[in-house]
Amino acid sequence: MIVCHCQNITDREIDAAISWMRASDPDVVITAGKVYRALGKAPDCGGCLPLFLTTLRTNPSFPVPAMDSPGAHARLSGLRRAGSGPRTRPGKGTR
Repeated sequence: MIVCHCQNITDREIDAAISWMRASDPDVVITAGKVYRALGKAPDCGGCLPLFLTTLRTNPSFPVPAMDSPGAHARLSGLRRAGSGPRTRPGKGTR
C-alpha cells in the first residue's frame, strides 16, 4: 500500500527500512525522519504523517528493545566507558 504519495513510499519500504536500521543498531530510536533518510527521500506535504506513523508503530521491530534483553546491559556499560569524562562543547572550556 502506498503510504506517502508525494515520495511514492510503500508500507513494505517502511518495514524494510525499519528492519535495516534495527539490524545495523539494535538500540536505535527510529523516527519518521530517519526512515525517510534511510530511503533516500524527504517529506514533502506532511499529509501522510498519520498513516506513516501508524505504519511505523505496527512494525514489530519498531520499539527499542527493553533493557532486560540479552546483551543490553553490556552494550550500555560499553557506551558509558566510551563516553566517560567531562563533556564540553568544541572550542569551549569547562566551567
